[in-house]
Amino acid sequence: MPAVTGGDATGDDTPPARVSAGMPAPGFDLAGTGGRRYRLADAAGGPLVLLFYPADGSPVCTAQLRSYSEDLDRFTRLGSPVWALSPQDVASHERFAADKGLGVPLLADVGAQVGRAYGVLGPLGFYRRSVFVVDATGTVRFARRSLSSLTFLPAGRVLEAVQAASA
Repeated sequence: MPAVTGGDATGDDTPPARVSAGMPAPGFDLAGTGGRRYRLADAAGGPLVLLFYPADGSPVCTAQLRSYSEDLDRFTRLGSPVWALSPQDVASHERFAADKGLGVPLLADVGAQVGRAYGVLGPLGFYRRSVFVVDATGTVRFARRSLSSLTFLPAGRVLEAVQAASA
């Protein structure tokens, strides 16, 4: 089970406040691709991009993650890791990443606790396609949630948010 810190990790049924710019980013500790664990605290020191996506293998998710993988070197030059989160398990993520040639690490939020803490769950419990940029202090500097999950924010727009968070 993923560890969630900050936000609403109480286990009650009260919906958490939607995380928005200026708020502390809820911490987490998740397993991900490459046999690693990913902790928000480990990314301190520079901006971090968190991509929440609904499902491995769906056409829009595939296009989104390929797009960000193609621009990964631009994020790296800005000192900003890009991590993608969805509710599928690590084995599913590993297959998806290998099949589609993805360079972005995929984190397994099985049970959607982190998604709940960030306020990205839609009415049926699926992730809304969302992007957060967290600065070096752990503060959210950019937050965007898609209403339909049929489109995604282009990497260039997210790069602008990373630059702003670095300033």
